[in-house]
Amino acid sequence: MIRSILERVLKGKKLTRREALYLLKARDPKDIFALFSTAHELRARYFENSVFAYGFIYFTTHCENSCTFCYYRKPNSNCQRYRKTPEEIIRQAEKLKESGVHLIDLTSGEDPRFFKPDYSGLLFILSSVKETIDLPLMASPGVLPKLVLKKVSEIVDWYALYQETHNRELFSKLRINQDYDKRMKAKLLAIGMGLLIEEGILLGVGESEEDRINSFFTMRDIGADQVRVMGFVPQQGTPMEQNISPPILDEMKSIALLRLIHPDKLIPASFDIDGLKGLQLRLLAGANVITSLIPQTSGLLGVAASDLGINQGIRSIQAIKPYVESIGLKIATIHQYNEFIQQRKRSS
Repeated sequence: MIRSILERVLKGKKLTRREALYLLKARDPKDIFALFSTAHELRARYFENSVFAYGFIYFTTHCENSCTFCYYRKPNSNCQRYRKTPEEIIRQAEKLKESGVHLIDLTSGEDPRFFKPDYSGLLFILSSVKETIDLPLMASPGVLPKLVLKKVSEIVDWYALYQETHNRELFSKLRINQDYDKRMKAKLLAIGMGLLIEEGILLGVGESEEDRINSFFTMRDIGADQVRVMGFVPQQGTPMEQNISPPILDEMKSIALLRLIHPDKLIPASFDIDGLKGLQLRLLAGANVITSLIPQTSGLLGVAASDLGINQGIRSIQAIKPYVESIGLKIATIHQYNEFIQQRKRSS
């Protein structure tokens, strides 16, 4: 049954939700290997053996939200807080560009210092980096009002806004006092303004396998250009710090299914969870973007594993390149990445 489903996918048949759930439930190692092999073949059809690399700048760890899973939630007194100046942000962006990344992801908490009263602080940072760094930019600042989002669309190429789950009840437990529909509407508005969007979910936060499949198809239905899954990592000082991370196999199977459902989209393999070994496994499952590359001694933090490998300098293209090449892949050129962006914008 599983082999026949995978064969039909390779012939161009779209997965049904029922088939996807059946694949997700696979337990036989031979079936799981076949799933990964199919994802690998589909990625090669659209991207050959090339993968993209994203630089990451978390420019403020202050946030007004109280998300139960997040280390940087407002009530958490255990985490390190900082706000980087525009000069510091530009300096790190220049380092990332010199290292060879294809995109710079400018991420923040919903920080009132940058957002209130008119989001001028956020807009100044985005425009300053764009003027200095001739690279595609992704903005990950949380939900933005329509007029601000329009201004952001004139500066950056990507808007990242994760729902974390498309189960409304679970959403309300993860994103305390946040509006599911308002968050979803912001993504749809961004698409209408010509922005590419990244949508993502967390694994191991109380969702069912059916919830995961629903999310994979919802991402397709809304037209996301980059889709991701990340295994939950417990964070000290949060209500979920005693929870257990899901097995990496769960994330690998989810990545493979995302590739089957979204064969021509970008799918990240985060460095921010298990380091180099986990990065390779996620790439082998069908991912084609390496995220969360951070300059050494930058004073910047990550998200899931806030300091993993930064001071050791292993979150750089130079460090990851041999590991990428050892599994038969290569770092793409900036020309290839720009071609992808333009193709996606033309097809929107």
